[in-house]
Amino acid sequence: MKRFYVILFLVIAAMVGLGVAVAKHPGYVLIDYPHVFRYESGLWSTLLALLVLALLVFVVYLLVSVLATSGRVVNPWSRRNRSRRVQAAIEQGQLDLAEGRWASAQKHLQRAAEHERQPLLYYLGAARAANELGHYEACDQLLERALERQPNAELAIALSHAQLQMDRGDSDGALQTLEVMHERHPHNVQVLRQLQRAHQQRGDWSAVVRLLPQLRKDKALPAAELAELERRAWGENLSLAAHAESDPAGSSEQGLAALERAWQQLSSAQRQEAALVLAYAEQLRQLGAHAAAEEVLRTAQKRQYDTHLARLYGLVNGSDPARQLQTAEGWLKQHPEDPGLLLTLGRLCLQNRLWGKARDYLETSLRFQRSPETCAELARLLAQLGDTERSNLLFQEGLGLLDERLLAAPLPALVRGS
Repeated sequence: MKRFYVILFLVIAAMVGLGVAVAKHPGYVLIDYPHVFRYESGLWSTLLALLVLALLVFVVYLLVSVLATSGRVVNPWSRRNRSRRVQAAIEQGQLDLAEGRWASAQKHLQRAAEHERQPLLYYLGAARAANELGHYEACDQLLERALERQPNAELAIALSHAQLQMDRGDSDGALQTLEVMHERHPHNVQVLRQLQRAHQQRGDWSAVVRLLPQLRKDKALPAAELAELERRAWGENLSLAAHAESDPAGSSEQGLAALERAWQQLSSAQRQEAALVLAYAEQLRQLGAHAAAEEVLRTAQKRQYDTHLARLYGLVNGSDPARQLQTAEGWLKQHPEDPGLLLTLGRLCLQNRLWGKARDYLETSLRFQRSPETCAELARLLAQLGDTERSNLLFQEGLGLLDERLLAAPLPALVRGS
């Protein structure tokens, strides 16, 4: 309290002193610019006017600052408030996109993209939402707008466009987009991977085969995945080669020649892989070249036994059924519990009309594995032998096992139309 009185006394004393100074020395200020401007006043009044002017300037400055940085109530169009609205749109749009609210996601992300300096991710998100809604024209327009705003992101935008085109079932458009990017960026891993998937989705296995060397060279896929893709691609390519040139009238000469050319395109190591041997032998069998298929399978089994090759061996009608049976029985010594081989032996015994032996082999195969094929083969044999009751039971069991396989298999993905 005492401090307050002291300060008040000092202020009063200063004002009295100032008043005395003004009374004794009023001063004089003259500003004259001939024929234009003349100002004449006392010194103290001039200083007071300057002080008032400075205060007015400071107040105006404060008002402008408040308006520029105010909240929604004072100025809803301020820079700070606009940034808040954009950030809110980004957060809501990303949440909507993750939770599948496509219309809201497109609206919020498109709004955010128009106000951001780096809008690429928001345009891509909005384009994906539009694509999910089936608004393909709007999707493409958003991507074009993204390219206008960030032309240096051409590759990223094209890759997203190709993926969206594949999602909507436009594999031709996706392939065209990717081929353009492949010409401009021949070693880009993501371009190569999407190009491989596009060819695979179109069933163009010949194109996948042509792409394999570059996939391997640029290490676009993990080694195990690439090896599996190579086996499948070459296997599918063998099938396509065999049937693409087959005569519709039934002649298989052209198909066999095409199949042989495709087989010779494989490396020596590939021609020894069980999966590719299986595909080759199966195509030979389908084209009616059973003797050639039998020889291919027998030679492959000498190198290394494979249960899938053994199973197919029973479906091939070789030139010498007795020797074929003898060959398969030779494999049984090393693989006595292979249900696929036992099924094959049962089938070969049926070809050789060895009914009792065939029954024994099929019964043994069923003890190791209950399969629809074995049930059907044994059921047919029992029906021929007169045991209709057990034959019917086996047919029913086989159908039940087949139903279980169908239920366990995933449904094919639905392809949406453009």
